[in-house]
Amino acid sequence: MQRIMLKAKIHRARVTEDNLEYEGSISIDEALMEAADILPFEQVQIYNVTNGNRFETYALRGKRGSGVICINGAAAHKASKDDLIIIASYGLLDEEEQIHHHPKLVYVDEANRIIQVKS
Repeated sequence: MQRIMLKAKIHRARVTEDNLEYEGSISIDEALMEAADILPFEQVQIYNVTNGNRFETYALRGKRGSGVICINGAAAHKASKDDLIIIASYGLLDEEEQIHHHPKLVYVDEANRIIQVKS
């Protein structure tokens, strides 16, 4: 049996900007994407700790080292600058993969700098 399992998350990132006029997606600092093993255009789920909203979109590469977390397009109605969010990605794993699976957990500070990575 296959199951959908947490692949990675960026925990309690701070939204640095929101851009309602952009076509859609979330721009994430490239260093954070690499630490969480999230690829450009990969589907991600966003959990807004500040207001409880949940939505999904796809990731876009933001400037490395900038700490950028920008909510773009219609999703900008769901999260605003300075909101705390969790960015999660999931994968479909077969039974053998499930046994040895450990998601990447990326913890950041208030400026979205990596403070710890667990797996």
